[in-house]
Amino acid sequence: MKHYAYHSPIGELTISGTSETLCGLWLPGRAPSDACDFDQPSGALAEMIRWLDCYFAKGKLPPLPQMSPEGTEFRRAVWELLLEIPYGETTTYAAIARKIAAQRGITTMSAQAVGGAVGANPISILIPCHRVVGSDSSLTGYAGGIDRKKFLLELEAE
Repeated sequence: MKHYAYHSPIGELTISGTSETLCGLWLPGRAPSDACDFDQPSGALAEMIRWLDCYFAKGKLPPLPQMSPEGTEFRRAVWELLLEIPYGETTTYAAIARKIAAQRGITTMSAQAVGGAVGANPISILIPCHRVVGSDSSLTGYAGGIDRKKFLLELEAE
């Protein structure tokens, strides 16, 4: 696994992956302790950098690179739903909980459980956990900090 430091408007992001797939994108202060080699990007890492360059420049986004986030079946199901949130839009933890419940054929699902899965997202920005807000539209629960969440939402709203 290779790691690369990407300098962004919200601080230094750490990108992790192989030539074939992206495994992590962490906000400042969130990278795992073994993320320190910062090799030159190639393959999926280079695709990720092109995507981030376009994202922060508010350009046309290229297709997402191949991603392989590691997590439980429940977390991966939540992350798949995060990928369905359109650019510039938001949804709530409760709305995602209702979708997960419907997928599983149950009547209810805890919004707090969804919040835990959203918070465990290892590929920030691309798997857009910043687009999830509280039921009252409040900017809650972002591992990178509310200021960064607000910045990303405002960037997408312009």
